[in-house]
Amino acid sequence: MSVVETKGPLAEPETVVAPSRWRVAFQQIVSGNAIISVLAVLIAVVVGSIMIAATNEEVQETAGYFFARPGDMIAAVWQAVSGAYAALFRGAIYNFNADDFATGIRPLTETLKFATPLIAAGLGVGLAFRAGLFNIGGQGQMLMAAAAGGYVATQIDMPFPLHLIAAVIAGMVAAALWAGIAGLLKARTGAHEVITTIMLNHIAFYLLAWMLATQGILQAPGSSNPKTAPMPDSAVLPSLLGDSYKLHWGFLVALAAVAFTWWLLERSSLGFRFRAVGENPAAARVAGIDVGKMYFVVMLIAGALIGIAGISQILGTETSGFGGSIDAGIGFDAITVALLGRSSPIGILGAGLLFGAFKTGGFTMQSSQGIPIEIVLVVQSLIVLFIAAPPLVRAMFGLPQPGRPSRKKTRAAKKSQKQEVSA
Repeated sequence: MSVVETKGPLAEPETVVAPSRWRVAFQQIVSGNAIISVLAVLIAVVVGSIMIAATNEEVQETAGYFFARPGDMIAAVWQAVSGAYAALFRGAIYNFNADDFATGIRPLTETLKFATPLIAAGLGVGLAFRAGLFNIGGQGQMLMAAAAGGYVATQIDMPFPLHLIAAVIAGMVAAALWAGIAGLLKARTGAHEVITTIMLNHIAFYLLAWMLATQGILQAPGSSNPKTAPMPDSAVLPSLLGDSYKLHWGFLVALAAVAFTWWLLERSSLGFRFRAVGENPAAARVAGIDVGKMYFVVMLIAGALIGIAGISQILGTETSGFGGSIDAGIGFDAITVALLGRSSPIGILGAGLLFGAFKTGGFTMQSSQGIPIEIVLVVQSLIVLFIAAPPLVRAMFGLPQPGRPSRKKTRAAKKSQKQEVSA
C-alpha cells in the first residue's frame, strides 16, 4: 500500500491506495482478448444447450403441461442437455463405458487426429492475419499439397524414411508456392488477397480433379475412378501409439509447427517485421521495411504451414487413397480456428483441439442421443459470430471496453474537475 499526500493552500490531503497485484491481474484478464474467446465459447455452448432442449421430444412433450407440473419439464431439459454433453465428453475425451483404459482413451486419440490438420492450417491462416492478410485460400493450398505429396508418394519409389521426407517436403513446397502466387500479386499489383485466394481455390480444385482423372499423374493404375492408389508404407506417417489407434506422427509435426510459428512471431526479426506490417503498413514502410516483400514471404510460410495439413491428411489419415474432397472443409474451418485462437500459436493450438473435440464428440452425440449433428455446426458458427463482435461480448458481461476508462475512473475524473473549478 502506498500513501500519497497532496499539499497546497487549497488542496486537501488525499490517500491513494495502490491496487493489489491480484486486482491488477484481474483487470488485465477482463480487458484482454483471450477472455473474449473464452466467453464466446461459453455463450455458444449456452445457446447450443437451448437448441438441444428445444429439439428434444420429451422436452416438447412436457412443455405442454408446464404450468401443471413444471418439474417434469425442468428434469427433461436437464436430462437432454446433460446427456448431450456427457455424450460429447465420451466421444471426444474418454469413454467411461469402455471395458479398459486402452479402449476408453481412444476418443481422445481421435480428437487429436482430427485436430492435427486444423492446428496446422489454423497456423497458416493466423500467421497471415498477423501480417494484415486475410488468407482464405487454405482449401487450394491443401489440395496442392495433397497433389504434390501424393505424386511423390505413389509415383516415386524410395526407401523409408527418405520417401516420407520427400513427400512431406514436396507437399509443403507446393502449398507454399500456391499461396505465394497470392502474395506476389498483392505485392506487385495490389490485388486483394481475398479475391486471388478464392480464385486459386477453384483453380486448385479443378486442377486436382484433372490429375485424379489422368493416368500417370495421380489416378490409380488400371482404375477409372478419380482416386489415387493407396499410399505405400514407405511414405506413410507412422502410428504414434500403435496400430490400435489412428493417431499418427502428423500430430507431432503440428506441435513442432506451433513451436516454430511462436518463435517466428515472438523471437525473430522477420516475425517483428510481419507484425509491424500487420499493425500499420504505412508506418512499416517509413521505417524501411519492404512491405511488398513481407506480403510475399508471409504467404509462402503460411502456405507451407497449411501444406502440413494436406500432407497429414493423405499420408496419415486417408492412406488408402484420396479423391477431390480430401480437404474435408478444413481449409475454411482453419479460419474459425485462427479467429478463436486470436491468431496466437498457443491460442490456435487450443482452438484446434476444441474443434477436434466438437467434430469427434458430435458423432457420439448424434448416435447415442439422437441430436442432429448440425447443432454442433451451429455452436461453431456462433463462436465465430461472437469472436467477430468483441464489443457485444463485453457489453453482455459488463466488461470494460479497451481504451475506454471505467465508470469508477470517469466519476473520479469528474469529481476532480469539479474540485479544481471550485478552487
